[in-house]
Amino acid sequence: MTLTVAFALAAALSSAVNLMTQHSASVGAPKGEKGWRLVAYLFRQPPWLLGWIGAAGAFAFQAVALHYGQLSVVQPILVTELVFVLVLRRVWIRQDVARAAWTAALVVCGALAVFLAAAEPTGGHSSPETAEWLSALPTFGGAIALLAALGTRGSPTRRTALFAAAAGLAWALTATFVKTATETLTSYGVSGMLTRWPVYALVAAVITGTLLDQSALHVGPLSVSQPLLAIVNPIASIILSVWLFDERFTDSPPRIAIAALAMAVLAVGVIALSRTAPKDLNPSADA
Repeated sequence: MTLTVAFALAAALSSAVNLMTQHSASVGAPKGEKGWRLVAYLFRQPPWLLGWIGAAGAFAFQAVALHYGQLSVVQPILVTELVFVLVLRRVWIRQDVARAAWTAALVVCGALAVFLAAAEPTGGHSSPETAEWLSALPTFGGAIALLAALGTRGSPTRRTALFAAAAGLAWALTATFVKTATETLTSYGVSGMLTRWPVYALVAAVITGTLLDQSALHVGPLSVSQPLLAIVNPIASIILSVWLFDERFTDSPPRIAIAALAMAVLAVGVIALSRTAPKDLNPSADA
């Protein structure tokens, strides 16, 4: 558990570094730079390149965490990326952060700790049976497709919510493919992994999740997409952890109730943090 938590936190921190550095480089680009000219400009910016290192580190740390630990532990911990971003805003760019944002961050961390302590995630296996894949993939794939289709119509806020929910489900599925692909890598090597389907499902899931992410960010406000992405992913991952990997939780009804309440508080904390955190990278700006 300690190793899993450490690598999951490292993944969340690396992802926060990626977000901060690439966003900083992007907003600093000249307004006339577009398309390939913008890409060429960004490639010459050290912060943008550092962001890609952070993204690679986030993927590697998450893969290690998922290989050694439970999906139901790793994915909820990744929510702390929002907290790390807040800390980086204050420490790195000396940005003013509202007290309400720090309070929300503490609520997120406290609720996450209570969930893990009360739920006691244990067990599980790294290679789901074919029958489990054949039941889970159509269900989640169908839900993603339906949400994406519904997201093509309606108000910007509605469309953003639907695209973000679909992206959250896609990233939860991506985590299952990461866990399975790392197992095939350690069991059969690179050549063996390339002859099996999980690595290709992983690529497809990453592309799908990225497209849905960008759709959510494009059509509506970040205050809608960010909390939904952060909430749907861990909840869907917990469902998949039981469905595919046979992970188990405590059989104590009171502890299950506490864990469920903690997850609800976590969701509220994420929403509050998204709304009270600074809206841009202006050092003098608060919520």
